Amino acid sequence: MQVDLNCDVGEGVPTDEQIIPFISSANIACGYHAGDADTIKRTIEYCMKYGVAVGAHPSWPDRDNFGRTEMQQSPVEIYRIVTEQLSIIANISQQFGCRLHHVKPHGALYNQSAKDKTIAAAIAKAVVDFDASLLLFGLSGSVSITEASAIGLQTAHEVFADRTYQDDGSLTPRSQPNALIEEEAQALQQILQLISEQTVTSVSGKIIPLKADTICIHGDGKKAVAFATTISSALQ
Repeated sequence: MQVDLNCDVGEGVPTDEQIIPFISSANIACGYHAGDADTIKRTIEYCMKYGVAVGAHPSWPDRDNFGRTEMQQSPVEIYRIVTEQLSIIANISQQFGCRLHHVKPHGALYNQSAKDKTIAAAIAKAVVDFDASLLLFGLSGSVSITEASAIGLQTAHEVFADRTYQDDGSLTPRSQPNALIEEEAQALQQILQLISEQTVTSVSGKIIPLKADTICIHGDGKKAVAFATTISSALQ
């Protein structure tokens, strides 16, 4: 069995270099919610050093709120926003002789695309038109996966080590106090359940079936480094 371990990086958090050796895929901020050309270059260099797949982490244009505020835009505008960010990171990647491997939307854009077919379809169209060989990471079992698959885009069902789940398989909103998992043992237990049983236990105790192709750790989490080392070791 193989499972991918990914992390959101390039967001200005000083621990990226400590985390990247323990993951297999990196989702690099493209400047719209965090990061800039320098952080993208530095993060790509880390990825190349440790053999980690380079991915784009596009967001709503929302640096003030770290891309975590919901927005409503037309499909044409969403297509433009995503394409611009893919172009930014692809152009820098080419300078290093590195190809993009995947795309994972960030924050509110990710969560909205998991439920909204129009947003999901616009993102998927932007990705497939930019480079049809790219993988799209989306919330496991969500609309973002089905809309991408419908146009022939390769997808990876994503699950989370450091977030709790609702009964419908969605992530608990960050506005709620129990949204984040901050204990290593709890994170590890959730991941091992997801991998071995393809299920997760919701905050209410309900067992939900979820496919797990790739596991996410948030690079800005308080225990991101500890989670990366512990989960990587357990997976191996």
